[in-house]
Amino acid sequence: MDDEALMDRVRRALEIVRPYLQADGGDVELLRVTADGVVQIRLTGTCGVCPLSPMTLRAGIERALVAEVPGVKRVEAVGVR
Repeated sequence: MDDEALMDRVRRALEIVRPYLQADGGDVELLRVTADGVVQIRLTGTCGVCPLSPMTLRAGIERALVAEVPGVKRVEAVGVR
C-alpha cells in the first residue's frame, strides 16, 4: 500500500472516533504516518488539555486505527493545540 493510500485509510478510520471527541469539545488532527506504522496525531480543543487524553489515545483512537488499518502499530500524540 502506498503512503497516500495508507493516509487515506487512517483518515477514514479517524472519522469513526471523531464524533466522540467532538461531542466533548475536542478533535484530532492527523500529522503523519511513519514507515514503521506509527500514526502521529495532534489532539485539539478540550482533548488537548484533558487529563484523560492518554486513555482516549490508547483505548479509543489507537484501538480503532489498529483494528481498521492494517500496518498501523501505534498512535502517538504530538503536541496539542
